[in-house]
Amino acid sequence: MAAAEEHDSSTEELQTAAEEEETKTFKDLGVTDVLCEACDQLGWAKPTKIQIEAIPLALQGRDIIGLAETGSGKTGAFALPILNALLDTPQRLFALVLTPTRELAFQISEQFEALGSSIGVQCAVIVGGIDSMSQSLALAKKPHIVIATPGRLIDHLENTKGFNLRALKYLVMDEADRILNMDFETEVDKILKVIPRDRKTFLFSATMTKKVQKLQRAALKNPVKCAVSSKYQTVEKLQQYYLFIPSKFKDTYLVYILNELAGNSFMIFCSTCNNTQRTALLLRNLGFTAIPLHGQMSQSKRLGSLNKFKAKARSILLATDVASRGLDIPHVDVVVNFDIPTHSKDYIHRVGRTARAGRSGKAITFVTQYDVELFQRIEHLIGKKLPVFPTQDEEVMMLTERVCEAQRFARMELREHGEKKKRKREGAGDDDDTEGALGVRNKVAGGKMKKRKGR
Repeated sequence: MAAAEEHDSSTEELQTAAEEEETKTFKDLGVTDVLCEACDQLGWAKPTKIQIEAIPLALQGRDIIGLAETGSGKTGAFALPILNALLDTPQRLFALVLTPTRELAFQISEQFEALGSSIGVQCAVIVGGIDSMSQSLALAKKPHIVIATPGRLIDHLENTKGFNLRALKYLVMDEADRILNMDFETEVDKILKVIPRDRKTFLFSATMTKKVQKLQRAALKNPVKCAVSSKYQTVEKLQQYYLFIPSKFKDTYLVYILNELAGNSFMIFCSTCNNTQRTALLLRNLGFTAIPLHGQMSQSKRLGSLNKFKAKARSILLATDVASRGLDIPHVDVVVNFDIPTHSKDYIHRVGRTARAGRSGKAITFVTQYDVELFQRIEHLIGKKLPVFPTQDEEVMMLTERVCEAQRFARMELREHGEKKKRKREGAGDDDDTEGALGVRNKVAGGKMKKRKGR
């Protein structure tokens, strides 16, 4: 009997989903006119699947667990209902959005401000790597929306006089699985203790883990699950390939691919900060406009790197997994997994940086003799066998000499950089993005070590 009822309710859900698919505007979902206009101005012509599912339920005041592939409009799915509710009952410190990375926090803040520009919404971004004092001042002004990474928020809750979240109405965890996996568990527990129990909670993620399910029991009341894709998957328009290569020739194959696909913009994922920096220097020495983004850079340099790449002043962004979540850079054409991710789910997030919002894109994963098992796990997770990316091995080998030379210079520069850092502990000059790298191209081509001139 119960099974029959369950079956009926699931068919009902399918029917309502199909009907809702036909209602294509934000107005039909119950969003107020002011916000509908804001969506028009942002060029959001019609709601995405996750928005169609989540917004009406959120407007009814339900707690939500939203699962949707990356690049599917999750931010809009929680920002619109929150702003809608804020219009009905204006109040300071109305909503808190927790995110795992600083860059994602800034991006969510931009979306809130863009959607709420006509209604005067104020946001504060509270993340590490930025001066606490200016953040305390921003919190003293009592913004409507606080977007924060958990660690820095706890700092302010404990140390900033007069700041508390006792009147909070909405809590959002974006990329919830990553927040709970990145050892933020104790911080999240602390935050849950100091915010009202009587609130609305939204968990959004592209992948669901056991920890998210555990938190769901603790923090949500009778939640609705809006799953647009229940199995882990990558977007249909994404072409995925792999390359099986000896690990000592990884750099050479990378240079070959960048030459073959010249004219595209690339995101290249490395596993460590050091390898990110080394590969960026190597590529710059060969004349590519590459720029690094990793956790050991200062926050201002990280944002600088991201902005240069977004503005297309650089065509290659080398990053650790700091950039694999949620960052929306529409023009990424190719994602290269230079180092294969150790967690298969991270693969889905990384390749989700391209082929966003209906565009197409390519992803190429380097597999060395040490990565076979990890690669098989990825194929198993996404449920498909990936084709080999076609290469001309003789052409690749012709690059070896130049690449070896550039590797040597990159190692020397890394060493110099390390020594400089030791000499002045307050941080070396702006070495993270040297435009002077153009001189290095001549240096590698001529094989002579010339002194690089300053800017």
